Amino acid sequence: MDLVLLLARLLLALVFVVAGLAKLTDRRGSRQALRDFGVPALLAAPLGILLPLAELAVAVALVPTVSAWWGALGALLLLLLFSAGISYHLAHGRSPQCHCFGQLHSAPVGWPTLLRNLVLAALAGFIVGLGRVDIGPSAVSWLGTLTTVQRIGLLVGVIFAALLMALGWILVQVLRQQGRLLLRLEAVEKRLTAGGGAPTRALAGLPIGTLAPAFRLPDLTGEMKTLDELRADGKPILLIFADPECGPCRALLPEIGRWQRTYAGKLNLAILSLGTSEANRKAARQAATRVLLQQDREVADAYQSDGTPSAVLVLPDGTIGSPLANGADAIHALVARVVDTAMPLTTPMNGQTAAAELS
Repeated sequence: MDLVLLLARLLLALVFVVAGLAKLTDRRGSRQALRDFGVPALLAAPLGILLPLAELAVAVALVPTVSAWWGALGALLLLLLFSAGISYHLAHGRSPQCHCFGQLHSAPVGWPTLLRNLVLAALAGFIVGLGRVDIGPSAVSWLGTLTTVQRIGLLVGVIFAALLMALGWILVQVLRQQGRLLLRLEAVEKRLTAGGGAPTRALAGLPIGTLAPAFRLPDLTGEMKTLDELRADGKPILLIFADPECGPCRALLPEIGRWQRTYAGKLNLAILSLGTSEANRKAARQAATRVLLQQDREVADAYQSDGTPSAVLVLPDGTIGSPLANGADAIHALVARVVDTAMPLTTPMNGQTAAAELS
């Protein structure tokens, strides 16, 4: 049992030291994450520093036997506090960015995030419950009982495990990106096969007049938005599919912001983007608002958008009002067509008519 308690303490210490250091190296992101969780802006700045320092203090306290029980108690309290905050937002339909491990890993909170915190809290509770009488051996004294060969073997094992974790993380990121590219290529090949040649811009996307696929996505603050909410005021909606790593998308953002301000009385514009809220904030830099975050192109795929930037019009009745506009020039033409008419593309058109209207 002593060895189990020691391993549990070291595991918790590793988690907290990684989380604390990652937050300290990205203080701006940590402050924004606290604001997303509802912390007042006045308190977000000092807490953005105090929270990672508290995590590091917990990690340090977990190692020596003299302070390990108090370190475990501090870890338990922090994890329960995090879990309560996550539960509150999930119960209200919000998914703010976790930013639990800084730029190493940042994603909208969900039930897996809550489950991970509860498992770690149970581990801390295990140490608090059993460690009151005997917290287990000191890491230094335990190492002292090992032979030189055992110490070398342990060091090699730790290094090997760290390398495996790093390679695994890199592999997951590469596979995700590769998967996106393969899906896009597969969609293009299907269109080429069905059309007997290069697909035309007019025929891209869902057929005009069909019901627009519904969606429910978080905005940059974590608040969930639906298609029905976007069209609640009776105006047509232009859905723009983008990616913060896409150069043409970033170049188009100032123009999108201008459209959002200039044509607010005629048209609603929403950007459906990929990536984290922090990456999208950096890309937008206040140039455009109403940015919604996809997990992995699920909405873009539903609208048959294979690349970025692209856009499609949804009419007030919830039906598709235009072919998919691929590229900045096509999006400019679509916006011009919409704002120059009182009710753009109100009747379903075949591909040829749509091409004439948008050319």
